Amino acid sequence: MTENYTPPKVWTWDAENGGEWASLNRPIAGATHDKTLPVGDHPFQLYSMGTPNGVKVTVMLEELLAAGHAADYDAWLISIMDGDQFGSGFVDLNPNSKIPALLDRSGDNPVRVFESGAILLHLAEKFGAFLGAPDNRAEVLSWLMWQMGSAPYLGGGFGHFYAYAPYPMEYPINRFTMEVKRQLDVLDRTLSERQFVAGNDYTIADIAIWPWYGRTVMGDAYNAGEFLDVDSYKHVKRWALEILDRPAAQRGRIINLKGEGKLAERHSASDIDAVLNS
Repeated sequence: MTENYTPPKVWTWDAENGGEWASLNRPIAGATHDKTLPVGDHPFQLYSMGTPNGVKVTVMLEELLAAGHAADYDAWLISIMDGDQFGSGFVDLNPNSKIPALLDRSGDNPVRVFESGAILLHLAEKFGAFLGAPDNRAEVLSWLMWQMGSAPYLGGGFGHFYAYAPYPMEYPINRFTMEVKRQLDVLDRTLSERQFVAGNDYTIADIAIWPWYGRTVMGDAYNAGEFLDVDSYKHVKRWALEILDRPAAQRGRIINLKGEGKLAERHSASDIDAVLNS
């Protein structure tokens, strides 16, 4: 137990720790092995996994395609449980070794983009889409940055200690539950006054927030729906279900995942169609 733990003067990495996801964490950066990334035929090459951060980008790309933009892409699975994010090719794209990472080959010179929020903003600016009205741009970007700063409390904080830690610990569970419920209340109060997070337009703010908080209020995150009393956030739930009805959300959320009803790699629209129609 941790009640009597005294931190050492100098921390050292003596063993993996962190429960189910321990293998994802280490105190140093850089590649652990040589591995060249595959490259497909489309302008955009996505290297990702269908975690909430990965789903943001696949939903965005599917929304762009649905809106008629030339945003066709290959989505390659980076299995973070297998350490694919530490391969040399992936580290060249993202020195932080986190999914997702995007290689934009649509211009004269390939451009790497990493961090999910940066990818959403890059694509939105490139195609002039899902940014909302010009006079509301600051609101959209504020909510995008809110998500990037808030989600670690939901995933790495609450999710880790509630669902994945080696044993239940009251203090961190209480600490992060309080913060997650505060965040849900922020969203609920906001969505009580507007259709979407940043106003009347569906934007990258919604695309960023939905895989994290929408999934939470729909009861799909950490088996914690009852614990968090998600039904009390009725405005967030209305918003989450409204986005779930969008075909692009239904398509994007199954990509870069293994299992029935999922799609490990996406190289054409027909790949998704085959899964959804099976």
